[in-house]
Amino acid sequence: MSGAGSDAGNNGGGQISISGLRNRYQKAVARRRNWLSHWQECYEFALPQRNGAAEQTSGGKRLDRVFDATAPDAVEQLAASLMAEITPPAGGWFDLEPGGNVPGDDRQVLTEQLGRAVRILQGHFDRSNFAVEMHQAFLDLVTAGTACLRLEKADLHSPSAFRFTAVPLRDLAFEERSDGKMDAVFRKLSLTRDEIRTNWPDAVNMPERETARDDADSQKRFAVIEAVIPAATGQSGYDICVFREEGGASHGDLIYRGQFDVSPYIAFRWMKAPGEIYGRSPVMKALPDIKTANKVVELVLKNASIAVTGIWQADDDGVLNPATIRLIPGSIIPKAVGSAGLKPLDAPGRFDVSDLVLSDLRDRIRRCLLADRLGQVGQPGMTATEVLERASENARLLGATYGRLQAELLYPLIRRALYILTRTGELPDIPIDGDVVVLRHSAPLAQLPRRVQAGQALDWLSRIATLGPDALGEVDLPVMVRWLADQFGVPDHLLKPALPALVTEELV
Repeated sequence: MSGAGSDAGNNGGGQISISGLRNRYQKAVARRRNWLSHWQECYEFALPQRNGAAEQTSGGKRLDRVFDATAPDAVEQLAASLMAEITPPAGGWFDLEPGGNVPGDDRQVLTEQLGRAVRILQGHFDRSNFAVEMHQAFLDLVTAGTACLRLEKADLHSPSAFRFTAVPLRDLAFEERSDGKMDAVFRKLSLTRDEIRTNWPDAVNMPERETARDDADSQKRFAVIEAVIPAATGQSGYDICVFREEGGASHGDLIYRGQFDVSPYIAFRWMKAPGEIYGRSPVMKALPDIKTANKVVELVLKNASIAVTGIWQADDDGVLNPATIRLIPGSIIPKAVGSAGLKPLDAPGRFDVSDLVLSDLRDRIRRCLLADRLGQVGQPGMTATEVLERASENARLLGATYGRLQAELLYPLIRRALYILTRTGELPDIPIDGDVVVLRHSAPLAQLPRRVQAGQALDWLSRIATLGPDALGEVDLPVMVRWLADQFGVPDHLLKPALPALVTEELV
């Protein structure tokens, strides 16, 4: 959180009253209250090692109630697949291209400039903690349906200009605008005085010292709220206000006020029901099966414990003391002469049906969480037709989700990153408006439809070839080769230079 306000202008940011902001924050928290128990269950059974919905002590046990690991494993598989298919750490998941309004004479120059900008931007992503925090955000997305990533300018000694933070949902409350954007963010922070002074050097009201020893106690923490909300109607940018969570007459509520041109918070959702602000996740859909499978495994383990140790009965003859009996190998249990001693008690039934129930439940959990589906395309031994069908199915299953992630994650992420590099002077102002510059997503998942089209074209070409040389002669092979290279993302320098149209006509 260090340097949170380093790229925010301290220009007053608009005259928003702190009491009004506190009321908005309390209303946002009240709207979130119904989701907390739901998020808690999702994290408890599907992602216990990262509890983003409730306060817990660091290092505490979080697997005490989890007996079946199908859901946690599927969540990690889906998050890793999304990372590899949407924002792969190796790069190449975005590109900048000239828009349609750029004249032909300037397109080549602009293409080279944008290519250099992409290389600089990707270099900063590679040197930052993007891969680590993005994976954590995808885990939150799959589990709770809503995730938030904060992108801020790093300090001067950092190898990258970017610093990412996956913010837990328990610290956040959102407001949604009429256009569906979830860009009004309230974040609760617990900071010391030194951290407040580091984050906002221009803080106007530091928390008061309550005792004489308080000055020496540098670890004393204060609850503050950071509000980043869209500017008033007719103005651009975002206002930032930092204030104490609980107001009072003995101290000033306002700590910092400023303005961002581009919001540092990037909130995105898996899917959204009409009338709701927060997203819904695949774990929520599979939660009944997850809880049932967890309970079945718990009962199986209890039944296994009974099968191993057994249930015993003995005559109450005044000699045998059940409190001193230990059922361990080699033990000698005394008994009275003529008494029956210990006898095993037969169990009333067997629990063999649990195997069938568990198998069905685990299959449904993996199917709901798309476990291994995204990673199945292109595996060794798969035919070209099977690869084509799997790719088409993945594009169909994740089409709506990927479209939402494009609008709520990828575009704001690149826009915020370009803004930071513009402020540092490494890049000029690049407007991603669709007219001059177009942002194109080139991640593996975005290329699936193009590869499906290429596979269909290759299948058609193989069928045409069976009709003989005359039918194959109707195909413009050089044009088709270049089209296939574009569909598969093959670099242009691997192809021969295209002949000008005039030279081609003379050769003909």
